[in-house]
Amino acid sequence: MEEIKRQYYTGERPLFGARSLKIYDTIFTDGESPLKESRDIELYNSMFKWKYPLWYTKNIKVRSCTWFEMARAGVWYGENIDIADSAVEAPKNFRRCTNLTLCNVSIPDAAETLWHCKGVKIENMVAKGHYFAMNSESMEISDLTLYGNYSFDGARNVTIKNSKLLSKDAFWNSENITVCDSFISGEYLGWNSKNLTLINCTVESLQGMCYIENLTMKNCKLINTTLAFEYSTVEADIVGKIDSVINPSSGRICADYIDTLIIEKDKIDPAKTKIICRQTSEK
Repeated sequence: MEEIKRQYYTGERPLFGARSLKIYDTIFTDGESPLKESRDIELYNSMFKWKYPLWYTKNIKVRSCTWFEMARAGVWYGENIDIADSAVEAPKNFRRCTNLTLCNVSIPDAAETLWHCKGVKIENMVAKGHYFAMNSESMEISDLTLYGNYSFDGARNVTIKNSKLLSKDAFWNSENITVCDSFISGEYLGWNSKNLTLINCTVESLQGMCYIENLTMKNCKLINTTLAFEYSTVEADIVGKIDSVINPSSGRICADYIDTLIIEKDKIDPAKTKIICRQTSEK
């Protein structure tokens, strides 16, 4: 592979359609789309300072690189993208990408990031921004810390492990989501979703887990979680108490204690849901 070292590129499309390059310690600035349509590119310790640096690219390896604030919409329509040990300051990154790996990447402005992507692996990421991972599918995520509302809206076939999600309205309209060994805090968790599974998770939510088809909770804790499970089909095994439950559609809810149970017979059939309290009163 040809090598490029310590260069400073300006102007539009300086390396348009490049093939088989190793790029070291190089700056791309003051010009759009510097590596558009490129293939088989490796980037090391380099910087992007302007918009659309990697569009319609294939087979891209990135190590210890930086996207500055104006490198907006940095990676769109890419295939086989592997990024590690990098900082992405710019928003609206990673759109309609296929086979994308992000390891040890920080995204302090993750607004509208990871939209419509497929085949995504994330490990050890910190991100802050609303609408994270909207309509993406086939995602494997571990050690994600996310600050931002409306995350994973419309996502499909997602596994999340050992993560912290501070996210109102997470997992709306999603399907086939499994979250393990994680902490989730945010109002209206999981509404209008299908096949949402939480295992060994701690959840804090107002009106969380409502309007869900096939909600499964195994060995989970609900802290300050009120008006849960409304119009949901649910199989829930909760460690400790639940503050309040309202009108589950059907299934089984097991907890040490439910502080307030609201069942309105004109809205749901009580016989379709089995409620089990391991304690007769709170201790």
